[in-house]
Amino acid sequence: MSNKTDYKAIVKQFFADLNAGKVDEVVSVYAEDGAVETMGNTLISGEFKGPELTKALTSIYDIFPKGLRFTVHGMIAEGEKVAVEATSAGEHISGQDYENQYHFLFEFDQGKLRRLREYMDTEQVTDVICRGQRRPFGAGAD
Repeated sequence: MSNKTDYKAIVKQFFADLNAGKVDEVVSVYAEDGAVETMGNTLISGEFKGPELTKALTSIYDIFPKGLRFTVHGMIAEGEKVAVEATSAGEHISGQDYENQYHFLFEFDQGKLRRLREYMDTEQVTDVICRGQRRPFGAGAD
């Protein structure tokens, strides 16, 4: 058996830690210059790294005080990339139920997460998380 890094196991633990609210453990998977990029043109879209990454992850628990539960439905790994199909469910601070569907692309470099790209139903994000507020089309994340 090869001594290659088991990236699928790292991703499974990533979601277990995310579901448990273990922000420090989730952040520790990232490379020093690692980033998460949330796709779309929503108020929460953009690239986050360093201190912004910790703040972005912590904010999940601010708006989902009972947690946001991710369920992985499929995972494919090739080399240092892992593609994940997942769903989430939780109760937003407003009392609204939130459910979304995702595709995540994890890109590793020497065992550390270099970039995580998050694709989801942006209408769900806008309707529940952003409470219907929209960024003007074409306006990038600051």
